[in-house]
Amino acid sequence: MEQVEFLEQKVFNDLKNMNDGFDESTNLHFNEWDFAIVLDRAEYFGIGIYEIQAWLDGTLYDIEVHEHFKKKATDPSWYKKALMTFSTLQKGLTFTASYKVSAKLLARQ
Repeated sequence: MEQVEFLEQKVFNDLKNMNDGFDESTNLHFNEWDFAIVLDRAEYFGIGIYEIQAWLDGTLYDIEVHEHFKKKATDPSWYKKALMTFSTLQKGLTFTASYKVSAKLLARQ
């Protein structure tokens, strides 16, 4: 199984992509509530999240990366804190991220 296929089937399923053309079509954007579900599923599977982009009205608002928190990409404390901070600072954001599904996990699927 490929990473994109895994993410679509196991992480993004049943969630609404908010990207209506303002970003590359391969970048799925989610509202704050759906993105929290994405993060919970990423934690469950041990998926690495390297960067989170927050967008407001189709424009890039801010970016956070795991290095800013001095945490591994698979450590949920950094990405959950980043989401909480973004959501507190600005309402109405959409979120996208860069993910890494391990080859070991892909091989088991």
